[in-house]
Amino acid sequence: MAIKVEYAESRTIRERNKTGYRVAHWPIWIWVFFLAPGPLTFDLFAHGGSRNNLAWLLVVMVGTAIAGYFGQLPGVEPRPYILRFTEDRPNPLYRKVCYTFAWNAVITFTLLNLAGLVIAAVSGKWVMKQLYLQAYFPLCATVLLLGLFGLLPRVGRSTKGEGIERRYFYGAVWAAVISQTILLVLWKVLPRSPATNDVKLAVFVLSLCAVGAAAAFGVLPRTRPIVPGQLMVAD
Repeated sequence: MAIKVEYAESRTIRERNKTGYRVAHWPIWIWVFFLAPGPLTFDLFAHGGSRNNLAWLLVVMVGTAIAGYFGQLPGVEPRPYILRFTEDRPNPLYRKVCYTFAWNAVITFTLLNLAGLVIAAVSGKWVMKQLYLQAYFPLCATVLLLGLFGLLPRVGRSTKGEGIERRYFYGAVWAAVISQTILLVLWKVLPRSPATNDVKLAVFVLSLCAVGAAAAFGVLPRTRPIVPGQLMVAD
C-alpha cells in the first residue's frame, strides 16, 4: 500500500484565520493544558472529578483565552504563521510550549496506561493510581526536557520540516485519543478479572498499532506528508 501524499500547489492559501476557525482550535489547547497535572486528571476519570478539577479548568480556560486573544496558540493566530513548509523560519516560543505539552499528553498518558494494563495482565493487580502518583511527573519532566532541547516534532528551532513533522504529531494524537477512548469504555463496561484484563491490554495494543499504521500510510486526516512547493498553510 503506497503512502498517500499532498501537494503544496493543490492547497488553498489563507491570508488570515477566520474567527470561527480560531475559536474551534481553542478547546484543543484547553484540553492539552487541562491534562497537564496527571494525578488530578486520573482522579477525574477514576472518580468523577472534584472542585480541584473545576478550579484548574477555570485557570486553564482563562490562561488559554488570554493567549489565544493575543495569537499565542497554534491555530488561534489572527493569520497563519507557516506559509512555506520548506522555509527555514524560527519556531515561535508559543508553538514550542504548546506542542511540547501536547506531546506530554500523548506520550505520558499512553505509556502509563499501557504499563498499568501490562501489570494487571501479568499480576492481576491494578496499580494505575500508584503509577500516576509515582511515575507521571518523571515522565512529564522527560518529555518537557525533550521539548526544551527541540527534540520533538514541531518543537524544533526551525519550521522547515513542518510538512513531515506534523504527520508524526497528528498520527500520534489519533492513535492515543482513539485507543484511550476505547480503553475508557472497556474500563467502565467490563468487570475486573484476569480474562478482561487480557482483553483490555490486547484491544489497547491492537488499536494503537492499527491507528498508527493508518496514520503512517496517510489514511487519516493531516497525516499525509506534504510535498514542498507553493505557498501553503499549516495548522
